[in-house]
Amino acid sequence: MRNLHLIAVTTALLLTACTQGPESPRGFSLPEGDPQAGEAVFIAYQCLACHTMQGFEDTDTEQQLAKRVPLGGDVKTIKTYAELVTSVINPSHKIAPGFKRKGYTDEQGQSKMRNYNDVMTVTEMTNLVAFLQPKYNLKPFNRTNYPQYFP
Repeated sequence: MRNLHLIAVTTALLLTACTQGPESPRGFSLPEGDPQAGEAVFIAYQCLACHTMQGFEDTDTEQQLAKRVPLGGDVKTIKTYAELVTSVINPSHKIAPGFKRKGYTDEQGQSKMRNYNDVMTVTEMTNLVAFLQPKYNLKPFNRTNYPQYFP
């Protein structure tokens, strides 16, 4: 029982520590984006030079990577607004392990994605994210059907 109490107190302290202080995301919110304007941003910034997305082809844009990074499609976990914003403004923050093997990173393990922070406006970024987010489809979890044993 004492260990359970210690775990509960430690968990509460860790959760509190994560949400407080100057580095906390508490209170951060971006304006809602416009998906149609986001599609225009997607095309204007030539995202298809490094990315693929079902339903979008651009044969006029020069391909920048040997194998382009897929956007959208079926995913096992929900792509949150915050994850997509982070992917645009800090693409090296979280790189899927398989992407390192596929050549999407440089020698230091950093994303090869160009930094758009000094080029793209906040409005363009929120519009782009509003356009991208619905392109991801949560793939249903397939449960294992175990045989039922009745004594």
